Amino acid sequence: MPQHALNTSICRDCGGFASVAIALGERDAHGHLRTITAYCPACHGTGTRSARPVLARTGR
Repeated sequence: MPQHALNTSICRDCGGFASVAIALGERDAHGHLRTITAYCPACHGTGTRSARPVLARTGR
């Protein structure tokens, strides 16, 4: 059964979780776990989608 997308402002790609911390598996000199932050490429880290749809131009 198909699922319909709700008309919400939450990004469909990340589900509102726009950034994540990824552990590198190492610790620094102070004993803190080193992490990097990755952002959703679709919403650029905002967690919401734009109000107006983006249209692609095709053809000539």
